[in-house]
Amino acid sequence: MKKPLFLLVLMLFMGCSSDNDSPAPDNDQMSGEENPVGEGEAEGNFVPCDNGMAGVYPCSGFDLLGQINLSTFNASSGNDVWGWTDTTTGREYVLMGLDNGTAFVDITDTENLIYLGKLPTATASSAWRDIKVYQDHAFIGSEANGHGMQVFDLTRLRQVSNPPVQFTADFRYTGFGNSHNIVINETTGYAYAVGTSRGDAFNGGAHFIDISDPKNPVAAGGYGDSGYTHDAQVVTYNGPDADYTGREIFIGANENQVVLADVTDKNNPVTITTLTYPNLGYTHQGWFTEDQRYFIFGDELDELNDGFASRTLVFDFEDLDNPAPHATYLGPTSAIDHNGYVKDEEFYLANYTAGVRILDISGISNQTLTEVGYFDSFPASNTAQFNGVWSVYPFFASGKVVISDINSGLFIISKTP
Repeated sequence: MKKPLFLLVLMLFMGCSSDNDSPAPDNDQMSGEENPVGEGEAEGNFVPCDNGMAGVYPCSGFDLLGQINLSTFNASSGNDVWGWTDTTTGREYVLMGLDNGTAFVDITDTENLIYLGKLPTATASSAWRDIKVYQDHAFIGSEANGHGMQVFDLTRLRQVSNPPVQFTADFRYTGFGNSHNIVINETTGYAYAVGTSRGDAFNGGAHFIDISDPKNPVAAGGYGDSGYTHDAQVVTYNGPDADYTGREIFIGANENQVVLADVTDKNNPVTITTLTYPNLGYTHQGWFTEDQRYFIFGDELDELNDGFASRTLVFDFEDLDNPAPHATYLGPTSAIDHNGYVKDEEFYLANYTAGVRILDISGISNQTLTEVGYFDSFPASNTAQFNGVWSVYPFFASGKVVISDINSGLFIISKTP
């Protein structure tokens, strides 16, 4: 199928910046040993947030712990980011998506950030790459044609003696070609590849993959009844709707609707319901509150199409069969909202040109969301453009928050004491 016009416009605008469906040419380069490719250490420079600035970066309530530029990664653009904490050693690692691969960085000591190396893309370069972690393994997909899913044993990062090195994958799953995102439910050991080819067996919906044995992924069916899925969250449900307690629930951002499905039985996934909302542009991504009562959601094109300030939508999922609009939050800038994640009672929103915005959601039941901090890695502007922050990872127990910036690379920040 032809891609929507706005995707082609975004591709021309950034070349490799936005977050929509666009595979790249195929060119396999999955071979070779781990070889040194240059110097691996970059000094982390702590810069406090003082009077609204951390050096050249606008901020509020968050200090800069360190950063690594794209040139160090030998990459042209950044995209997704995730994290891994080694439970054996306690060390913290960043897994950052790049146009030409995935970078691995030890951020345990932010005054001595160590770029350990890169896993090259499985086929060709692409603006879009996505990474998740399960049982000490990284699972990596890309919109590059024929890429499939790379599996990388993260415990190998303990033994890199001369960084940075060029890594090889431990396994490459080829049950699908391109994908936009890899979603993992860690409680069940299933991965869900979404945003695959629209003409495949699941209409670009979700491919189910059993990853309980991480180095031996096994195809386990799929769900495509609601069409193409751009992004999703899958949870083992423990929210307020007792009808679905213990069920595996899929919440998909499907371009023009949000889809809820019960995917517990991989041979018989069942659509629960679908919903839309006013001023729909492109349903992009969302995340449950920790009690699974509310779903916080972003539309990637409403700011461009309708001139909103950054708009975040909240749905009440008390009754999964009848989800309802609950609240709308408008941010202080016109920047486009992108990936957002909940940690405790805060929502960390990658807000493109406006950086990462942190919202207090403790009052969400009363329809109250309040910005309590931000760090802007793209100080040039806060306009509705596809530059700046692609994603954020706020889940390190240490409190470190990681930012992937399309234009400038990796940033590590933390709350000002």
